[in-house]
Amino acid sequence: MSFHGILVHVIFSTQYRKRLLADTWRDELFAIIGDQVKEHKGALLQAGGIEDHIHLFLKTHPSFAIADTIRLLKANSSHWINETNRITGKFHWQKGYAAFSVSQSVAESVRNYIRNQVEHHKTKSFQEEYLDFLDRHNIVYDLAYVFEEDIVS
Repeated sequence: MSFHGILVHVIFSTQYRKRLLADTWRDELFAIIGDQVKEHKGALLQAGGIEDHIHLFLKTHPSFAIADTIRLLKANSSHWINETNRITGKFHWQKGYAAFSVSQSVAESVRNYIRNQVEHHKTKSFQEEYLDFLDRHNIVYDLAYVFEEDIVS
């Protein structure tokens, strides 16, 4: 018998951090994502976010690579947003994501952090938050490649 308890905090934004995720349907989006996590033998423990990004707290199954699970979540959730005409135009998530392992000993604080996204972002932008996470987890990055920029010609 094998046992596992792989907890992951995932963060990703809308393409170019556009404020497209409306309060009126964001919970439906999280339900769609939760169903997709189940297809990868996992569980969505908490979801939260604001108009330009989301946080997911996942229990993942070791038979699926985290990258594969996140790719599935992003693809199917963007398909749902587009098919149900939640926005004007075509919806896309950012190309990348951040994923951090979480110890069971801090799981409740991660849940609370994700639950309180609206309040948290009254004082901190997504960009500031994202860079703080990268720094706290000692992830080396080149700022020139962290955020996609919308090139307007």
